[in-house]
Amino acid sequence: MQKTKKSVAKRFKLTAKGKLKRRTPGFRHLLASKSTKAKRRATKDKLVAEGHAAPLKRCLPHGL
Repeated sequence: MQKTKKSVAKRFKLTAKGKLKRRTPGFRHLLASKSTKAKRRATKDKLVAEGHAAPLKRCLPHGL
């Protein structure tokens, strides 16, 4: 049986087309020093680059 890497499953989600979504890192603390523009952009989810996505998808065999 192929197991899911739970550390990857907690950080990434698969979209309907099979791409990986991720959160912007570094936005849980020290927010006063970050600009409003940076904080606003950080609220939006990003897509993982294709080159990085392939090994991560292998860690999610059941498409969590």
